[in-house]
Amino acid sequence: MQIEQQHIRTINDLHAALNRFANPNPDWVLVFASIALLENPVFYAQLRQAFPAAVLAGCSTAGEISAHGVDDDTAVITTVSWNVGQPYLASTQLLEMEDSAAAGERLASQLADLELSAVLLLGQGVNINGSALIEGLARHLTPDLPIIGGLAGDGGEFKKTCVLNNDGVSQHTIVALGLPKGILVGHGSFGGWKPFGPARKVTRSAGNVLYELDGESALDIYKRYLGDYAAQLPASGLLFPFEMLGQDHSAIGLVRTILGVDETAGSLILAGDILPDGYLRLMHASNDALIEGAEVAANAAHDMLSRCDHALAILVSCVGRKLVMGGRVDEEVEAVADVLGQGATITGFYSYGEISPFVKSTECKLHNQTMTISILREV
Repeated sequence: MQIEQQHIRTINDLHAALNRFANPNPDWVLVFASIALLENPVFYAQLRQAFPAAVLAGCSTAGEISAHGVDDDTAVITTVSWNVGQPYLASTQLLEMEDSAAAGERLASQLADLELSAVLLLGQGVNINGSALIEGLARHLTPDLPIIGGLAGDGGEFKKTCVLNNDGVSQHTIVALGLPKGILVGHGSFGGWKPFGPARKVTRSAGNVLYELDGESALDIYKRYLGDYAAQLPASGLLFPFEMLGQDHSAIGLVRTILGVDETAGSLILAGDILPDGYLRLMHASNDALIEGAEVAANAAHDMLSRCDHALAILVSCVGRKLVMGGRVDEEVEAVADVLGQGATITGFYSYGEISPFVKSTECKLHNQTMTISILREV
């Protein structure tokens, strides 16, 4: 498995960076970049010219991750060559949130009957129901097939995101990269957030839209808890996600981030579905707890593989974690790098939703406020 990586800060750096890749014919190229760089027409044109036969995949971010730590307004370009051949690229267009489940089914139909090790899923980060997308995709794939990836970002603006594939860059594209047989996949996901306050019953919701808690407007309740932070919604919602609880108040291992608010309806738009008959409880976190959570996720992924040398580690962390940690955000990437060792090449991004199976499971879910780690290595 041959992996190369270049990191650029401006579009003027791109041509020289692409010329530094030793292998002009990789099997696939993975790109995580700021939306300004990715949407620049020069970016795709030069990338396609440099790697005319490679499979291209990537997305815009709320921060780019590499072995050097975390950056903003840059691009991390990673090329991969391996003995199993090119991954299978499926893509579809998503024009509205209600199409999310069907979009997942369309992607699955393009990957049907293929022998795969895993699927890397990258989708737009706004106007999407990530839970429905994953469920639609998983419904028509092999039950134990791991699905990994994340939802794109735009630097925390929550206005416009984009995804890269072989055809270019689009705000509406979703890609699913089918990884061929012969690839080992280790995965881990962990948060580090702590619940506070009472559990409140979901009394009215539809998919990923929360209208009422305990019979009262969800937005009104949320604003009361946020206090002065309410004026910065929806961005401040990243600091106070919801823990999902079952009917018996038991934790189910999922957190939901607020992606938007509807003042007229008094509702909160969450990154994924919620249990219509469950409970929600607010959460908060400390820097140390989040860094420890990243280390837990890294150990879980590492423990699934006998070794991590000559491996690609894809880190997808929630933008909410980045906002909480501020100047210490590099420390969660450093914690992961310490676990994986120098043999693993690190890439990744800060997202609006993380896609990973549960630890010790292949059942995939949309996670929020987690660090998810996927390690790819040839058998």
